[in-house]
Amino acid sequence: MVEHPFTGSGVAAVDASGRLRLPSSVQATMNRRGAGGTLLIGTHDSDPCLVAYEPAYATIIHLDIERRRIAEQAAAPHLHPARARRAFGFVEAADVESGAVTLPPLMRRRARIGGNALILGTGGTFEIWDAAIALEKGDADLRELAAFHLDTKLAA
Repeated sequence: MVEHPFTGSGVAAVDASGRLRLPSSVQATMNRRGAGGTLLIGTHDSDPCLVAYEPAYATIIHLDIERRRIAEQAAAPHLHPARARRAFGFVEAADVESGAVTLPPLMRRRARIGGNALILGTGGTFEIWDAAIALEKGDADLRELAAFHLDTKLAA
């Protein structure tokens, strides 16, 4: 159970080094959680985006993976190793300074994040999408959200 879930969304410019400013809703949640200045950033289980969370949340992810391993062990034991690798092997720490974070190069490459990132809360974590990929491959709600934020950014 997460006391202060990540909510809201926004789009942020990503500079050549992979640095982006986190939306105020993400920053506010991190402050409410009393989180330090470090995020873990990894690949999403099934979507072409990144997932970010504080180091303490890794325990919740581990418990969920173990629950799923036990539930699937008879019918699909082959799913666990790949899930565990994605959850813990493809994760890197990144420092948050003054509301901005630099995406680790491997993570940025895996999610193909270019010049604009769509960031949206998903409860215990938040996702970081390349905005163009969200427009192309996201479900209808994600496409609408990406289009809205990009249109708003271009109009500003």
